[in-house]
Amino acid sequence: MRIIFMGTPDFSVPVLEALVEAGHEIAAIYCQPPRPAGRGKKDRPTPVHARAEALGLEVRHPISLKSAEEQAAFAALNADVAVVVAYGLILPQAILDAPARGCLNIHASLLPRWRGAAPIHRAIMAGDAQTGICIMQMEAGLDTGPVLLRQTTGIGASETTGALHDRLSDLGAGLIVKALERLDQLTPEPQPDAGVTYASKIDKGEAKVDWTRPAAEIDRQIRGLAPFPGAWTEIGGDRVKLLGSDLADGQGAPGEVLDDALTVACGEGAVALTRLQRAGKGAQDGETFLRGWPVPAGTML
Repeated sequence: MRIIFMGTPDFSVPVLEALVEAGHEIAAIYCQPPRPAGRGKKDRPTPVHARAEALGLEVRHPISLKSAEEQAAFAALNADVAVVVAYGLILPQAILDAPARGCLNIHASLLPRWRGAAPIHRAIMAGDAQTGICIMQMEAGLDTGPVLLRQTTGIGASETTGALHDRLSDLGAGLIVKALERLDQLTPEPQPDAGVTYASKIDKGEAKVDWTRPAAEIDRQIRGLAPFPGAWTEIGGDRVKLLGSDLADGQGAPGEVLDDALTVACGEGAVALTRLQRAGKGAQDGETFLRGWPVPAGTML
């Protein structure tokens, strides 16, 4: 098929690669514009932009798709279908209508649960036992379109957003190739009204750990915010990101370190901190972190 691909971050790259490998013709790539990054604040292309150029594909990065000129340029590509995954711009109706078979979105949740911007984070933070990928026929509403194909996967007890992100990206890449192969045979299923939830953007204000909360909630907060923005606490007055945890046995005052292996008491129960990062340092497993900065039992976080 002749495809317009629309995506921007790392999550989208395996999807692009799968479409190319499957032999589809990529008419053009749409992604977000390069933005200043790094110490020099030089414009850096997005992951999709960089991969598309390496594959020799045409890249377009308009700031908006609302103008008649941009919409005409999009329509002139005469695509069979547009594949959209974490693109980052709202698609006007003229864009949705331009490809012969419309626009298909790859969404990282089991719709209608977790419509919106941060479905992977929210699934872990809510304690969901499973999540998945939906291939959705796009319409004007926010992730409201009928679902063509879905695949479910469990969420591991110690899984972080970073690890689940990578699994779902690969899952989405395989599922969109299957959907395109069977497009004529798939029946769009309208999403039910029951069970709708919204995955709002992650606010950095959600990242500070409140040790008076139950251990189960704190464990989900730590794993759900890893690696970005990273839950955090203070140890000896220094801010430390917490990037991995497990539920653990133990009781004490909330925020009290219970042993020499970073088991910390919560309002109910305890968590073992398994991956941490000091300011200006790389992330480390708990044992390596403690070799460089011992945190004895009795320390209050």
